[in-house]
Amino acid sequence: MTADDLLAPLDLAFWNLESAEHPMHLGALGVFTAQSPTAGAHAADLLAARAAAVPGLRMRIRDVWRPFDRSEPFDLRRSLAFGGATREADPDFDPLHHVTLHAPAADFQTEAGRLMERPLERGRPPWEAHVLPAEDGDRFAVLFKFHHALADGLRALTLAAAVLDPMDLPAPRPRPAEPARGLLPDVRRLPGILRGAVSDVGRALDIGASVAVHTLGMRPTPALTAAPSGTRRTAGVVIDLDDVHRIRKVAGGTVNDVLIAVVAGALRRWLDERGDGSEGVVPRALIPVSKRRPRTAHPQGNRLSGYLMRLPVDDPDPLRRLDTVRAAMDRNKDAGPGRGAGAVALLADHVPALGHRLGGPLVGQAARLWFDILVTSVPLPSLGLKLGGNPVTEVFPYAPLARGQALAVAVSTYRGRIHYGLVADAEAVPDLDLFARALTAEVETLITACGS
Repeated sequence: MTADDLLAPLDLAFWNLESAEHPMHLGALGVFTAQSPTAGAHAADLLAARAAAVPGLRMRIRDVWRPFDRSEPFDLRRSLAFGGATREADPDFDPLHHVTLHAPAADFQTEAGRLMERPLERGRPPWEAHVLPAEDGDRFAVLFKFHHALADGLRALTLAAAVLDPMDLPAPRPRPAEPARGLLPDVRRLPGILRGAVSDVGRALDIGASVAVHTLGMRPTPALTAAPSGTRRTAGVVIDLDDVHRIRKVAGGTVNDVLIAVVAGALRRWLDERGDGSEGVVPRALIPVSKRRPRTAHPQGNRLSGYLMRLPVDDPDPLRRLDTVRAAMDRNKDAGPGRGAGAVALLADHVPALGHRLGGPLVGQAARLWFDILVTSVPLPSLGLKLGGNPVTEVFPYAPLARGQALAVAVSTYRGRIHYGLVADAEAVPDLDLFARALTAEVETLITACGS
């Protein structure tokens, strides 16, 4: 075990938040045009064959219960990893265990929801690929599932791209080599390590105070919280990026502002249509912000912050809702991702490994007190994706659903179209399709309001 093998604090937090009744993996459903009736079966064979050659897909997560190995050079970071976890190659890796060809499906989203509720096997590399041929034979879909401890949205995209047809992507920059370490710590480095530890404590206190101030008095939105059932339902919505640009050019703001405002308007429409009512409803949305760890950082891995904002669901005016979202996002950007309640994810870097293991269940229970709905963006390449020569036509990202929350929204832009991927607790939100239709209707409402 080396320091590079250790899970980054946020990855470790996600690993310990999960339970068999509450999976915390992310996913993506790619829909392909089938060039032949056997395209789905051929795609499954390709995925299994290519996965064997991708080192990142061979990695499993192993708990660390020994502070260090006396036969290895001393590493202070590693000696503090008691109770943590590492990534290591699975000597028994079998790609056929991770790639499954299913019977023809009548509806991809229905099957995706059923598969998303199944937790990944924690003793094996935590990922799966499910190939779903369509009953008409003209299409097939592939559902990729990755645990956040193995890969976040960007890293998961990289791993998925490695088993799709080759693309002309830029080669990653090599990571600088770390000098060899001896059996004893370099005493010249200890003052810096101690200063860093003191600085970490101060930073954690600063973040914690900011989170406390910004969450004071907040109350969960009942319609978006639920007793976790472990069940999942998914849905997908596709809108034209040109329509979003038309709205943005008239009403102002960024593409992301418009997409968030669409979610706010859709929630209003959905709550009113299902009879819950939108009056006085201003749910707290967490907007994740990626803060990639420096290439020289050890351990490597995911590092996130986020913006927390009140969605103006109670406002009946669509353009005013967009103005409210834009103003809130501008305030968040001015403050930076290290301030405000959304910065709570940064606290993961300041918690010892054993603290994540012991505190994970408690943190999971507290998620519903912190935010009501997740609205996240997942980047995709502008190049056309293919598998076995079959082109991708749609890509729906799926975010993990926090314990006690009923709905999560992920958004991707692919080849001129916006894809909303929706994940919900199936028992709490049996009418997810109603919310999906509300997203499409809200885009039309905004276009009309802009006079476009």
